[in-house]
Amino acid sequence: MSSYSAADGGIRIDIWDSHSPAATHQDIESLAEVLQACVQAGASVSFVLPFSLEDGKAFWVDQILPGVHAGGRCLLMARAGERIVGTVQLDLATPPNQPHRAEVRKLLVAPGFRRQGVARALMLAAEAEAGRRGRSLLTLDTVTGGAAEALYRSLGYRVTGVIPDYAWNYDSTVLESTTVMYKTLL
Repeated sequence: MSSYSAADGGIRIDIWDSHSPAATHQDIESLAEVLQACVQAGASVSFVLPFSLEDGKAFWVDQILPGVHAGGRCLLMARAGERIVGTVQLDLATPPNQPHRAEVRKLLVAPGFRRQGVARALMLAAEAEAGRRGRSLLTLDTVTGGAAEALYRSLGYRVTGVIPDYAWNYDSTVLESTTVMYKTLL
């Protein structure tokens, strides 16, 4: 398993080794807990309430694990000790004319670990891993005006535009806009 060290609070960033059955089961449980906590705390990450732990497990097992096994997705996990406290993904499954690009997906940090540099450490590790894999352009979208947008701007991501009424928020009461962003890696 590859690792990146993060200077912030003893956080270690690992790249998920999906071929380890023991780690996979334990990690799926932890990843589902982080996802569920984030959705319940109001994160706009494609899911709405009610959102159960079983829903979280199904997301990782049915949608993410196959992509990791196939090599089209890279999953980075932030750990405090052995506990997973955050995650981000690189979607590497791009069309043949875009082998230089990856999409950043699902930056999640457990609510109790926010504002401690975990998201920044995850993004810096994702950028380093993208560069290691020959990707020079990263793209993403995020809720317009949210904390993540400010983080991405501080990391040098540039706005290409805003799509209004893009998705329902976590409790399906408001349609939220999304900001589309990119960063060229040097």
